[in-house]
Amino acid sequence: MNGPVTNTAVLDPAVLACHDLLVRLAGRLPDELLWRLRDWLAADGYAALGHTLPRALLRHRVGLTDNEQEMLQASVGQWGGRQRLIDAVLPLAAPEEPDVDFDPLTDSSAGQDVIDLVVVAVARGHAGTVEIRRTWRLDAHRAQRVVLAHCTERQPTLTGTLQRVLRAHGDRTPSVEVLSPKLGLPAYHRLALLASMPLWQASHVRDAAPVAS
Repeated sequence: MNGPVTNTAVLDPAVLACHDLLVRLAGRLPDELLWRLRDWLAADGYAALGHTLPRALLRHRVGLTDNEQEMLQASVGQWGGRQRLIDAVLPLAAPEEPDVDFDPLTDSSAGQDVIDLVVVAVARGHAGTVEIRRTWRLDAHRAQRVVLAHCTERQPTLTGTLQRVLRAHGDRTPSVEVLSPKLGLPAYHRLALLASMPLWQASHVRDAAPVAS
């Protein structure tokens, strides 16, 4: 049986549900695991996701809200994920507030760098990209670059592409948050956006912005 179609503007509902769930898991699953799950989604690795994602949630004791549980069922539940594992994922009454700090700058970065420019050059060529921003998540021992994108088409593809760009520039656990239009903004991403630097915006968005009098 053929897998879902991901190379068109309208995503298969299962693919979009999985993408939105993986976005919501930022800051809840380890970076080294989350980027790999997103890479599998971008590469149509649905069987791998069906096998791995429920187990990862159980192993790391990550609970899901009712809405997130529906996303899990609508995606990996259709891709061979074991129902008993999906049902065993811990329930979560409401999303927890993340204990995380973001900053648009770091001690070694005073603005846009070469990697930012490469990210913009790649992202602006992806149909449906509306805006690109960047922040740094300040972890205990390092600063993690976080790329934030607003995109209306083929969000998993853009995620995978930008992850590969960042890995090619030395980031072993790339953090790329591609937000789809209908996704309610999680607290992690609200904090990241508040402390982010704009890198690029589509011309039709700039033209529509109100002019201060």
